[in-house]
Parts: sequence; C-alpha cells; structure tokens
Amino acid sequence: MRPGIHFSEPMLVMAIDLGDKRTGLAVGDSSTGTVMPVEVLEIPRGPSLVKAIEDAVLAHGPAKLVIGLPLNMDGSEGDRAGICRAFGTDLEARIDLPITFQDERLSSDEANRRMARSGRTHGAKKKLRDALAACVVLEDHFNG
Repeated sequence: MRPGIHFSEPMLVMAIDLGDKRTGLAVGDSSTGTVMPVEVLEIPRGPSLVKAIEDAVLAHGPAKLVIGLPLNMDGSEGDRAGICRAFGTDLEARIDLPITFQDERLSSDEANRRMARSGRTHGAKKKLRDALAACVVLEDHFNG
C-alpha cells in the first residue's frame, strides 16, 4: 500500500471536477491508489448534470464521492467553492453515498502538465483535461 492511503477496506471512489460547461469524472481504488479517468460530461451545471452523474455512479458503483473544491490560493473559500458545495448538496439529495470535498487548487494545471507532451491536438486535450483534473483530485484525496 502506498504511503498516505489510510482506508481500512478497499473501496472504489469517484471524483468529480465540476465545471460550468464540462465536468470530469475519475475513479480510483483506495487500496492501491490506482486512479483512472472515466469521462468528461459536456453538460452545464444543473439537473441534467446531476442525472448524468447519477447514471455514472450506477454504472461504476463507487462507495464514496469526492468533489473538487476550488479554494483560493490563501486557502479561503470563494464563490466557486460555494457553487461546488451547493452542487454537492443537490447531488447528495439524489445519490445515497457519502460525499467529501477535496482541495483542487492547481489540479487543472497538473492535468495540463501531464498532457503537455502527449501529442494530442488542442481539441483532444480539452476533452480529456477535466477527467485528468478529477484524477489529480482523487490522488490528492488518497494521499491526504
């Protein structure tokens, strides 16, 4: 087991990188710390996005959800963090799973860094970026 992983039983966890137009999803195994991108939902925030995430939860069967929380660089919560927390409340009303929040500062920058030399076109990178950002959020959660 990798250092930083403290779960007593293995569980599948799904991470959500919430955006205005695109939301990235990733899943990971808490016992191995293995994380992989699932998909990017190109659906604006709202009931349709909640339904799409509900469908993804049914398809993948996670035991827990982790939502990226966009904190300010000083660690304080701003408007974007409030939007994510409100979305988490909406999601919790539809999905009977524990939901936690994970600091996601610089997760998109890390996703961009990982794709920099991938050879993908700008459009292909754009489609993958949010799912990779969700991977970073989940890795940080496991290593927290």
